[in-house]
Amino acid sequence: MTTSKIKGAEAVLLSLLEEKVEYIFGYPGGQAIPIYNALYDYKDRLQHILVRHEQGAAHAAEGYARVSGKVGVCLVTSGPGVTNTITGIADAMLDSTPIVVIAGQVPAHLLGTDAFQEVDVMGVTLPVTKWSYQIRTPEEIPWAVAQAFYIASTGRPGPVVLDVTRTAQIGDMEYKPVKINHIRSYIPKPDMEPEQVAIAAELINQAKKPFALIGQGVILGNAEAELLDFLKKADIPAGSTLLGLSALPSDNPLNTGMLGMHGNYAPNVKTNECDVLIAIGMRFDDRVTGNLQTYARQAKIIHLDIDPAEINKNVKVDVAVLGDVKETLPAITSLLRENHHTEWIEEFRELYKKEEEKVIRKELYPASEKLTMGEVVNKVSEATGHKAVLVTDVGQNQMMGARYFRYSRTRSVITSGGAGTMGFGLPAAIGAKFGAPDRTVCLFTGDGGLQMTIQELGTIMQSNLDVKIIVLNNEYLGMVRQWQELFWSERYSEVMMKNPDFVKIAEAYNIPARQVKERAGLDEAIAEMLNTKGAYLLEVMVEKKGMVYPMVPAGASISDILLGD
Repeated sequence: MTTSKIKGAEAVLLSLLEEKVEYIFGYPGGQAIPIYNALYDYKDRLQHILVRHEQGAAHAAEGYARVSGKVGVCLVTSGPGVTNTITGIADAMLDSTPIVVIAGQVPAHLLGTDAFQEVDVMGVTLPVTKWSYQIRTPEEIPWAVAQAFYIASTGRPGPVVLDVTRTAQIGDMEYKPVKINHIRSYIPKPDMEPEQVAIAAELINQAKKPFALIGQGVILGNAEAELLDFLKKADIPAGSTLLGLSALPSDNPLNTGMLGMHGNYAPNVKTNECDVLIAIGMRFDDRVTGNLQTYARQAKIIHLDIDPAEINKNVKVDVAVLGDVKETLPAITSLLRENHHTEWIEEFRELYKKEEEKVIRKELYPASEKLTMGEVVNKVSEATGHKAVLVTDVGQNQMMGARYFRYSRTRSVITSGGAGTMGFGLPAAIGAKFGAPDRTVCLFTGDGGLQMTIQELGTIMQSNLDVKIIVLNNEYLGMVRQWQELFWSERYSEVMMKNPDFVKIAEAYNIPARQVKERAGLDEAIAEMLNTKGAYLLEVMVEKKGMVYPMVPAGASISDILLGD
């Protein structure tokens, strides 16, 4: 059978369709024009979302991937086009987010000549990707795209970059679809070792004070139901990392809250008191462990992970259970005895009461007339019935969002964890809405982070997206200011923000907006925002020098968590 010849550019699009891609987040440019020209005839099959900056394309692809469980796709040009995506690529690498970035590149015969808008994409991206590949001939395209999606989405997910020379784009080829489900020497899912499963189960059966740490690996592995069965059978309290938060509903009685620097008091303190610590799909990030010399020294540690590189990387463990958590968790659960740890769980509740008294009530129901970030987050969460997708930028708004938004569904927290990327929030919210069109998407951002990618309001306008944007404006770079106050003798160096009129800016993009300064108008404004069809920007002027507590000082033991002044 003879196959008619097509251009490599069209083969890129056909290969994306083979991977069931629906959305492409991108920005055209000289060396990507052949692909964009081919896209003109595929508008009914591939929806392109025109962002306003390539960094926005990468973050939007991340938001889409995180909420949908699919691979996010970017399409950009060479040189500055692809280098503008590097922040998003690095962010995706640290947070195990599957995205594929397709970049145009100069013709193959000009590689290495410092041609106009030529950048060594392989050299730049290899350190922050699972795989990067330069396509020089059209015949490589179907294979390279198929391999990119396989690598990005399997095992521990992550970003992949395809650098497509103009030579490959404009060359003729006979297109045949390629499907890849195996790559020699690439083992995305290590085999489960039954003996390790048995040892782990016996440790848990003997434990008097077991404690589970829930990471994003549970969500990436679609193992939320398996997690619940595991926790219920052995009656194990659980704390979550920032990215693992919505793996367990907020109101589950075994959910003790968030781990880490600004996490809840009980799970942090009890980490250093448990006798068996079960880490499930998390990597012992420094923001979770604090000082490693004092971290869980009293406990036997079990680590369930799909990535062998994470075992003993930061914390030496007693039992490593490698494999897909959707398989390893049930295997352990089947060997567990039904148990009850009533007294142990009550200890968490007592510490929660202490945090509630010293921190939570003051944040949610402040005596001051000044609005707090926490009360705004809490009110929005309640108004959405705790069913919305939380997207945050980075800083105090992020920590307050994570602490006081509540979750009833999985894949409900979209935030930049490992990289802590300011400017992540707005484009990620755009991607999240495309990934979950039937869910309410609420973005909480600070006045600083918003201005890093504020141009993406244009993407919202052009795409007619229903994204609710809540700007928690304290006229400071709040988290840096908090550190300067606590640890740098209140030397507030370059953290005060003189801001534009955000309401007018939003209205310039045809986005309804409103500013609230007083508590009396907050509930009405939130209701107006949620009842408005389409996008809405709600700017809330909050306490200028609010603090996020609890807080584990950098380098301190998690047991030394501070509850306030």
